[in-house]
Amino acid sequence: MKALVLKDYRRLSVEEVPTPAIGPDDVLVRVRACGICGSDVHGYDGSTGRRRPPIVMGHEAAGEIAATGIAVSRWKAGDRVTMDSTIFCGHCRHCMRGEFNLCDERRVLGVSCDAYRRDGAFAEYVAVPERILHRLPDGLSFEQSAMAEAVSVAVHAVMNARLEADAAVAVVGTGMIGLLVVQVLRSHGCRQIIAVDLDDGRLGLAHRLGATSVINSGSVSAPAAIAQLTGGRGANAVFEVVGLSSTLATALECVRKRGRIILIGNLQAKVELPLQAVVTREISLIGSCASSGEYPESLGLIASGKVNVDAFVSATPPLEEGPAWFERLYAGEKGLMKVVLRP
Repeated sequence: MKALVLKDYRRLSVEEVPTPAIGPDDVLVRVRACGICGSDVHGYDGSTGRRRPPIVMGHEAAGEIAATGIAVSRWKAGDRVTMDSTIFCGHCRHCMRGEFNLCDERRVLGVSCDAYRRDGAFAEYVAVPERILHRLPDGLSFEQSAMAEAVSVAVHAVMNARLEADAAVAVVGTGMIGLLVVQVLRSHGCRQIIAVDLDDGRLGLAHRLGATSVINSGSVSAPAAIAQLTGGRGANAVFEVVGLSSTLATALECVRKRGRIILIGNLQAKVELPLQAVVTREISLIGSCASSGEYPESLGLIASGKVNVDAFVSATPPLEEGPAWFERLYAGEKGLMKVVLRP
């Protein structure tokens, strides 16, 4: 089969590799669409340490079942599916509690690190355990379905926030995940959604997708603007969707006393934390990693149109063009957001 192989940092090659074998509980999926995640782009240059060559990356995938293991009974060849990016064991303490993203034996498709190596879905076929599969709603395209992983991250973060019905919420960072958070908040009935960014173009899109107010923090004081919008109190909750010291500081300045900051972005492994501000104002910091059972809701949100994923897809090129598109994403080409490869 053909696969897009990271041979070395910033060197991708489309090569013929063996079709993966499947175990008794596995399925072989014919990949029809696989999105390039921001984490793949960061892995492309080695900055994350979690995409060590050689590796087939890719975890935002959808396709159809080509073959099933002998113990698989719920699926058959031809079924249209997407898959969780997390390969969880299903039997550890966390899995038994439904906390699949915290599985003690957690593996991620397309990741190669100290602990494990797992080839992903930038290939014609990928083998995965049947327990991580989800059936696609009728009428949903493979390209749209490949976005379910990103939507599930947003849904999981919103669930972690435990928002009150009348909460005023801010989203710091309107990249794709931030924009998905805005839409999920809107779908959950949140009435005041404030988007904060430095890019007027993305703020405009945030407004079209459901933000009730937008703030360019490069031209106005975000904390002052949010205070004015919330009667001087600040936001009940702030979603930090970047992962830099500067954006965390902005989030802390925008949240009210006893408010919550949901940490999704992790561009930097370590950030500065204004500890006194957190302690004296009793701010809760809540980490939000991947997703944990939110795929069905995510697929439903896409299928119903409550979450618009088409707004993010910049191109759907064939797998063979993958190296060129990776380089364009890595260069930060303006206006380029989500590229979905078609093996």
